[in-house]
Amino acid sequence: FTTPFFTMTGHSLLSSLTLLFCCLGSASAFSSRAATTAASTTGSSSSSTQPLLTYPLTQVVSDIDDTLKSSGGVQVAGVNLGGIDVQYERGDFYPGVFQFMWELSLHPVTINQRHYDDNFYEKDSAFSLQLTPPKVAVLTARAEEFKAALEIKEGSKLAKALRRTGELSEVNPTKDWGIGPVLYGSVSEWIIQDRKGLRKFNNFERLIEQDPTGQILQYVYVGDTGELDQEAGETMLREYPEVVKAVFLHVVSSDPPSSYPPSGIPIPSPKLINGRPLVFFRTYVGAAARATQLGLMEDDGLMRVVEEAERSLTEGGVPKGSSKWIDIERDIEMAYRTLEVDLS
Repeated sequence: FTTPFFTMTGHSLLSSLTLLFCCLGSASAFSSRAATTAASTTGSSSSSTQPLLTYPLTQVVSDIDDTLKSSGGVQVAGVNLGGIDVQYERGDFYPGVFQFMWELSLHPVTINQRHYDDNFYEKDSAFSLQLTPPKVAVLTARAEEFKAALEIKEGSKLAKALRRTGELSEVNPTKDWGIGPVLYGSVSEWIIQDRKGLRKFNNFERLIEQDPTGQILQYVYVGDTGELDQEAGETMLREYPEVVKAVFLHVVSSDPPSSYPPSGIPIPSPKLINGRPLVFFRTYVGAAARATQLGLMEDDGLMRVVEEAERSLTEGGVPKGSSKWIDIERDIEMAYRTLEVDLS
């Protein structure tokens, strides 16, 4: 990165973090879009030592097809073109997905700011701490050889939707959040599908070179159950539990919604790998409820995911009796139970 991760006015950067920032700027091969927060040191100098980051920031690392948007289960010559999900139409964004990722990214910003205000804030001081959530990193099986046709550009619907979520946020709105580094797959994974998980893990190892210490950045991986994302996520947790906070996997199915049992598609129970959680979910409301239970999201953030998911289905004209509403409403009940426990 060529851009450090935070702003603190009226304070000289601690030498250790300054050195780390310099390393990130020179050693990383990734664009400064990846985890953007501007850094400046203005105002009066001070000899006092004040912490810059008490808690590492969270960079969400995401798959695309069947994670951010539905593949529609489209196949070419018997090979899935990105995924298996047929509940949503190809290209449809999942309700609440962008709000979920924003709230995960926002949470460490909120608790760092709260810690600073509680311990260091002085009304008449020239000091202030301003943090911007890191942008979403993308690990995709899309072939780099076809990047000219498949590249995720700043003007794409996906990039615009992420950016708009940060801009319209009720908390810490910013124009500097959205798509960060994108790491592609290759044609070989399209030919030999079993390599997709390994390729995504190898790309994750490239990504964490931006901060191997985990002092500034830690990660939450979001994928799906359709294309070996579980293999990639479990390997991340086994090999890098010190920097991977959690893995969330969207449960998708190639079965038509008419075949779903009354209780919905079975969702595997969460499990721990090296003391870190692997969570399965059907909707992003359910994912947000689990994230809140794990201390990765604010209660208010959970409610914003609920509201955004409901708004998405309502504005999309989805009939109330559809499987999409049934899944969302089931997870809304989990969200309310989560909030009741937090308030008790």
